Amino acid sequence: MKAPITQDVHTIPRKLPEGDRVNLVGLTRDGLRDALLAVGVPEKQAKMRTGQVWQWLYHWGVRDFAQMTNLAKEFRTTLAQHFTIDLPEVVTRQLSEDGTRKYLVRIAGGHEVEVVYIPEENRGTLCVSSQVGCTLTCSFCHTGTQKLVRNLTAGEIVGQIMLARDDLGEWPEKGAPNDPQGRLVSNIVLMGMGEPLYNFENVRDAMKIAMDGEGIALGRRRITLSTSGVVPEIARTAQEIGCLLAVSFHATTDAVRDVLVPINKRWNIEVLLDALRDYPKVSNSERITFEYVMLNGVNDSDEDAHRLVNLLHGIPAKVNLIPFNEWPGAPYTRSSNNRIRAFATILMEAGYASPIRTPRGEDIMAACGQLKSATERQRKSRAQIAAEAGL
Repeated sequence: MKAPITQDVHTIPRKLPEGDRVNLVGLTRDGLRDALLAVGVPEKQAKMRTGQVWQWLYHWGVRDFAQMTNLAKEFRTTLAQHFTIDLPEVVTRQLSEDGTRKYLVRIAGGHEVEVVYIPEENRGTLCVSSQVGCTLTCSFCHTGTQKLVRNLTAGEIVGQIMLARDDLGEWPEKGAPNDPQGRLVSNIVLMGMGEPLYNFENVRDAMKIAMDGEGIALGRRRITLSTSGVVPEIARTAQEIGCLLAVSFHATTDAVRDVLVPINKRWNIEVLLDALRDYPKVSNSERITFEYVMLNGVNDSDEDAHRLVNLLHGIPAKVNLIPFNEWPGAPYTRSSNNRIRAFATILMEAGYASPIRTPRGEDIMAACGQLKSATERQRKSRAQIAAEAGL
């Protein structure tokens, strides 16, 4: 196997905001309007100016106020005096043999998160992080071995989309229509570092920016939010974001899920499934995706498959079967291909789509469950991690 390609793109440190200049990236439309009013934009012009600046930021991807040529020169000067347009800083970019790209990204305070771009035949999916680290400590997940540092801001979340479009050269040419077809970044999954529903407001605002038709313009069905089961926020997600929902399920009994996904001790399988039943109706989504990592001898038996069928009864659902992506010190191993196929067959015969995910980016530790910022990538022994997980 060839070594992954790593490019150090941190050549010139980004200039830090001076004084009390406000970063426009991440402001909602109302927030941007209020910011413009605060620097003297007349009330009668506020809606128009907000729309103009919004398009320069999120449709054209412009980072220099001087290039916003349909704005008066004096107004552009005012913008530059009071505001900045700052994205998270790409430290390194790794390219897998299969075309997957992993970005190590530095945010305010020097913290780091990872972002992954996965190209496919008919689409390109960007896996976005919502927190530095994670508080959930799921025992099969490498990210879960990194302690939670802080939530990302809305600007740091939507900034991940923008920096990926920078790297892929995807901003449209001047005068081109805002056409989402044929996009390199056509889908967003909130499946990177962190639990999105423990950072609800910032995730919501970032996704509203991404879905705005005069900007990045990704439809809500192009966005999937993955949660481990923060039950109180599930209804809010349907009402205030309306994107597709994925649930990190991974077990068919509370005893096993308590170990694999410890949040289950707070909201168990029955409570979680009750909260999920109304989601497709409220959000107008077709179905919920249940993510199920296949762990050898832990959750992959025929009995588990039959229990899963019974649990999903009455919920429009599909099940993504995820071969476990091993990482240094992991306390589990991947189920065999034959075992995964047998599990999938039981689900399919019961009427549930159950695709087996093809691991992507394993050679650069970019696969599902492998993300962890480089500065926190401590190597623990299997015995240490197993002891912490209570195995």
